[in-house]
This record gives sequence, C-alpha cells and structure tokens, in this order.
Amino acid sequence: MKKFGTELLGTQQAIAIQRENPYRIVRLADGSEISAYAVLLTTGVAVRTLELPNMQPLLGRGIFYGAAMTEAATYRDEHVVVVGGANSAGQGALFFSRYCKTVTMVIRAERLGKGMSRYLADRIRTTPNVEAIACAEVVGLEGNDKLEGVVIRVGDDAPETRTLPASAMFVFIGAQPHTELVAGLVERDDKGFIKTGPDLGDREARTRLGWTLDRDPFLHETNVPGIFAAGDARAGSGKRVANAVGEGSATISMVHRYLETV
Repeated sequence: MKKFGTELLGTQQAIAIQRENPYRIVRLADGSEISAYAVLLTTGVAVRTLELPNMQPLLGRGIFYGAAMTEAATYRDEHVVVVGGANSAGQGALFFSRYCKTVTMVIRAERLGKGMSRYLADRIRTTPNVEAIACAEVVGLEGNDKLEGVVIRVGDDAPETRTLPASAMFVFIGAQPHTELVAGLVERDDKGFIKTGPDLGDREARTRLGWTLDRDPFLHETNVPGIFAAGDARAGSGKRVANAVGEGSATISMVHRYLETV
C-alpha cells in the first residue's frame, strides 16, 4: 500500500538490520530485504508483567498495569497497592493517595528512593497514608471475582510473608524495549534501550563504537550513521505517547539532513 508516495508494509516483521555502506539493509520475517540510506527505529516497548497464579482472571478486576484517573474514582476510600520503586510508581502512589484510604508501595530495592528522584521519595515519606515496604515482592493474590488481598514476601535473610488488604494493585515495574533486531549493530544500554546523540560519549568513545564520520551524531542518531531511534525504545526518552510523537517528528528533519550527505 502506498500513501503520499510512501510504501507501507503493515504485515511484515523486521527481524534484523545490517550495514552495507551506503545502505542499511532491513531483513523481514519472510526472508525478503529492504535497502535504504536511512532507517528510523520506533519499535517501542513491552510492559514487564508479573507471573502469579490466579492473576489473569483478575486483570481489570483489581489488577492494572499503569494507572488512570478512572481507577482513582473507582477505588476512592479503598486500600490499594502500588508495585514498583521508580518514578512512575512514586508518581502513581502520590496520585492515589489523594483518593484512597491507604496506598502501600511494594519495592524490591533495599530502600525507598534508590530508583526514583529524591524530591519524589521525600514527598512519599511525608504523605501520611502512603507506606513503602522495601526488600519486598508480590508472591500471591487473594480474591476470585475481584482482588481482595496481595501476599508479599519481605526481607532477604529471613523473609516473612504477610497479606495486605487491597481492592486494587497497580503495577509499575518497567518495560522491555523491542530492540533485539539491532543487537550487535547499534549501541544499547544495560536495559536494552538504544543510545543516541550525546549518550554515545565523546569522539574517542564514538570511534570505539564504530562511528566513522567527522561530524557529531545528530540528536537521535545512533552510533551507526543513518540509523536513528525515537520514542520509548530510545534511551532517555520521556516514555509518553506525546513525547514519542514529538521525537518521531523531530527526527525526520535529522534524516533529511543525513540524506543530503549520501
């Protein structure tokens, strides 16, 4: 299908990309290949999930990935659990504290604040109806047609098990980027997110990563000239829909600047 002179391949999965200067070759799942001077990676992420018995029937019936304002109204004056210790979990906990009777954060790290901004951790500590339980993980659920309790294991050396009364559990445990197709070609961080622009380091560091041009990489350009990344799969992105759309639009101008050089 073509729109505005652009061919759209909506049913094929890209499984690998290779560099054959001046081309970037995209290999598809059916064995075919597409050659291009430039490639923009907007592959997004998959939300990390909890694997617990009895969890599937309770999704949407007390268990949610992320949060929305509608849930705040539904669970007003109830006990809720927030799983996670990064900024998104902290922001969610503070949001629900305005509506819910109690909010309990279940955090795998040894302390609150290890994985989130200091100002956010300080606000949580001073919010009376928010409790943060560190060195903890969810190991079970209670309830049939709806969530009634969350079973957690606390501690490392001599862990104890306790049950938290909960009408809802909101899970914020991060995401896994879809970047396997550029493994070994494009530089990624330790979580698999694609590094671009200034995150690639100084000239010496970029040279070690295979950068061969005299100029610096464009803002969203990877260590391979002509391969760009935008949206959630890019390291340092805002992980929001509006942010991803803006990055994609801004990167197009960088692609045009690159194409002027090949």
